[in-house]
Amino acid sequence: MKKRILFAAAGLILLASLPVFGQKSSFGNSPAKAIFIAMDSMDLHWLKLTRGAQQQAGKLKIDYNNSAPAGKVDASQQIAIMEDAITAKYDIILLAPLNARALVPVVNKAKAAGIKVVLVDSGLDASANYDAFIGTDNGAAARLAADTLAKAIGGKGKVAIVNAQAGAGTTMTRENEFKAQISAKYPGITIVGTQYSDGDKAKALNIATDFMRANPDLAAIYACNEGSTVGTGNAVKQAGKAGKVIVVGWDKSPESQALVLDGTIQAVMVQNPAAMGTKGIQAGVDLLNGKAVKRDMQDSGCTVGTKANIAKL
Repeated sequence: MKKRILFAAAGLILLASLPVFGQKSSFGNSPAKAIFIAMDSMDLHWLKLTRGAQQQAGKLKIDYNNSAPAGKVDASQQIAIMEDAITAKYDIILLAPLNARALVPVVNKAKAAGIKVVLVDSGLDASANYDAFIGTDNGAAARLAADTLAKAIGGKGKVAIVNAQAGAGTTMTRENEFKAQISAKYPGITIVGTQYSDGDKAKALNIATDFMRANPDLAAIYACNEGSTVGTGNAVKQAGKAGKVIVVGWDKSPESQALVLDGTIQAVMVQNPAAMGTKGIQAGVDLLNGKAVKRDMQDSGCTVGTKANIAKL
């Protein structure tokens, strides 16, 4: 590949290549090659997903790498990584699309080149040509988050939303389905606005702080990914409003778990990213072997994490 932006998280650089021999490449007799292209190099969610993928790749004896843009802001970086993966003739690409529309042309190009494309975590527009999709049922989980938040505030009050990046299929579904559920079931709740943090904890902290200052009677904040959740929780804690402004967010990490356990965050939607990685690699290998694989999304599961159960999830 011409240039790789290595996927880094928690101080680790996880560029793994497994020199073992099992599944054969569709481009020759060398071992089959798979790459996971994540949305960013910040969230622990992607670290868990790549570990699942890497472990499954080891079991199936294929070469494995992973890569990601430096942040969630510019889809062109992810497109460039995809182009490099096509040039390098990877057999399997696991992709968490940063933008539901912008990645479609390069995904279609990968498929035309004979590469098996498996989406993980986040989907693409209907015009995309891919082979399989492994992820959380974000719509169902977002509706559950809305019910959880509504119950916590007694079905009434002002709510703000801190999302990650505009345009990503996953986080937009989490936002839109949350809003739809609130509108349909909870007439006493008013959503005062949505702002986008790009998944950056510092940005999310500032956004949540601004929401609280503009709405002194704010009842709750809904955050749509791990970075937004941690930043929002820290903002509420710094403002001395823990337990007064309810926080419902997404993803378990050491930081989000600590904020749940100290009562700052009331609930997080805990996904199973390791299963996404494991099932994603398995789907790619099955496709290489000519096996039928379901194209529609395969749900990897989601659980409401609270103070009572998050340590066990």
